[in-house]
Amino acid sequence: MLTHVWGLLTHPKTEWEHIEEEHESVRHLYAHHVLILAAVPVISAFIGTTQIGWGFGGSQPFIKLDYLSAFLAGIAFYIAILAAVILVGHVIRTMAKRFRKPPSSRRCVIFAGYIATPMFLSGLVAVYPLVWLCLLAGTIGLCISAYLLYLGIPYFLGISSEEGFIVSSTTLAVGVLVLEAMLSVTVILWGYGEVLLPWLFRF
Repeated sequence: MLTHVWGLLTHPKTEWEHIEEEHESVRHLYAHHVLILAAVPVISAFIGTTQIGWGFGGSQPFIKLDYLSAFLAGIAFYIAILAAVILVGHVIRTMAKRFRKPPSSRRCVIFAGYIATPMFLSGLVAVYPLVWLCLLAGTIGLCISAYLLYLGIPYFLGISSEEGFIVSSTTLAVGVLVLEAMLSVTVILWGYGEVLLPWLFRF
């Protein structure tokens, strides 16, 4: 489990080669990587939201949820993260279809799952949920993910550097939009979850 995390952060070129040699399935990717790492921001946010509360660093937090509301928000947030990996994978697949030898959907989703690793890990800071700190960590995670994306996409998807640059740029732009959408969902879930989520889960 999580055998590629350290390699992607310290020597990504070599790690991309190892990942490619494994011929991994999407099911294996989720079972041994995505499902585990996606829980990092969820669990961190649950702890931070129930024990400390979201704030800007002042004495009083402006959002603090009870355990049930935070649990329901966490479930919804977790599902959104898992779906986002599939979405980005399909975006990569769509962008690469124009090329001579487009990669399979499996390879694209696996690639998306691994480039999201820094974003997953940046969610650790939600244990102490200062808004500015979480935004800073998210930005750093996004930059590292972008580096993995630009570095790995020509090799991992079997396309040229020029083609990889086009796919990388488009994927990064869509990824930023997905991140912004997820941040908006996060604000709604963790900010208004105490009111909305118990009502939604009744259905």
